[in-house]
Amino acid sequence: MKVLLVSPKTPDTFWSFKHVLRFVAKRAAFPPLGLLTVAALLPRDWELKLVDLNVARLDDADLRAADYVLLSAMIVHQASVREIARRCAALGKPVVAGGPLFTTGHAAFPEIPHFVLGEAEELMPQLVADLRAGTPQPVYRAPRFPALAQTPVPRYDLIRPRDYVTMAVQFSRGCPFDCEFCDIIVINGRGPRTKSPAQLVAELEALRTLGWQDMVFVVDDNFIGNKPRTRALLQAMIAWRERTQSAMGFLTEASINLADDAELCALMVAAGFRKVFVGLETPSAAALAECRKVQNSGRDLVAAVTVLQRAGLEVMGGFIVGFDSDTGDIFRDQFEFIQRSGVVTAMVGLLTALPQTRLYQRLQREDRLLGESSGDNTMATLNFRPRLNRVFLENGYRELMRRLYEPRHYYRRIRVFLSHHRAGAERLRLSSVDLGAFLKSFWLLGVWHRGRWAYWWFFLGTLVRRPRQFRVAIELAIIGHHFRRVAARL
Repeated sequence: MKVLLVSPKTPDTFWSFKHVLRFVAKRAAFPPLGLLTVAALLPRDWELKLVDLNVARLDDADLRAADYVLLSAMIVHQASVREIARRCAALGKPVVAGGPLFTTGHAAFPEIPHFVLGEAEELMPQLVADLRAGTPQPVYRAPRFPALAQTPVPRYDLIRPRDYVTMAVQFSRGCPFDCEFCDIIVINGRGPRTKSPAQLVAELEALRTLGWQDMVFVVDDNFIGNKPRTRALLQAMIAWRERTQSAMGFLTEASINLADDAELCALMVAAGFRKVFVGLETPSAAALAECRKVQNSGRDLVAAVTVLQRAGLEVMGGFIVGFDSDTGDIFRDQFEFIQRSGVVTAMVGLLTALPQTRLYQRLQREDRLLGESSGDNTMATLNFRPRLNRVFLENGYRELMRRLYEPRHYYRRIRVFLSHHRAGAERLRLSSVDLGAFLKSFWLLGVWHRGRWAYWWFFLGTLVRRPRQFRVAIELAIIGHHFRRVAARL
């Protein structure tokens, strides 16, 4: 059996890091972990090929050679998915599609004949049998959220790791919280399920064996959803790092209550975690109550961010404007909130009603929905009728994004972060990739682009005052170029 696995093209979004790739000579930010995991669930004697459209072209020859095309996608991939489906149909190649896009919205794709809805582990034996028999069903629906004990090591051998900035692994699925706008609890449930520490360490060992020594994204939607299991994993990771002398670093996503647990923060840093994405959302207490973001309510969010930074973690933050309770001051309040917190990577989006979420259902009842989400959280358009004036919100959002990533404001935010951040065992020696990126940044940010004087002032000030943090500072300056490009197109 010949199976072609296809990962769609990601558009230019906040998380694509498209404008950073040129600095580091990479083709894409992250590999398609879902497809690599699905590939590991297929029979070992099948002939598999994976094409990531963010890395390579999809040739007709690859499609013609395949018995089946397996496609996995998120909402943001809709345009690329339709093009892939069109090409497969033209060549008479059956497509089996899965992933978040289809789990919550497969009915919008009548051109695709077969779907896997939900998590695939327990569905794969039946799907494999049907593919062998040439009789795949129209829909395979996961009966429950499966345990992850039998999830295999992803087929990292199907990609070239050097094409990517960061590798990816997954420890848990699900989140214990119940935020109104979030689709994670729809797709993966509220009961966090984890792999065993041995499973995750085996995945890291597989990456190490392939020669990977750079950053790894632990893609959990809430890494600390099950704290006892997280602690056990971190202890296993620390032992593995000591045993192998691995230089890998890690980033992940977690809820803000991580700041309440100093021991857990220390374990994460000892295990090699350098960055954590946190849904901070808004400084508005009314908006937090409205969306049931209980883990953020009743606390000083800026102080909590500072706790994490002082523990040795860079905090990347998610922020939202457009809640029903937002007032006309929300853009000023968000700007000041983000600047004070020193959250350099600030992903700000207009509130979006994602399919099947409680927010979507509420707005549907209120007859306020205007359309489906594009999946791009930096689109300056709303898919529902807001309480505030729509034009005011969309224009205010554009202006907020541009202001946040204007060089002088952005570099000021980096300085706040550096003043809080506990510099650990930072790597001071530069690799050839680091050196190339720095030299390109000198030209692009220091000569060619607007904001050059702010760049050099920041560059020299950091070199003199915070030499141990210099590498991190310039890395953030380079990433800021991508965010400025994204903000400029809004």
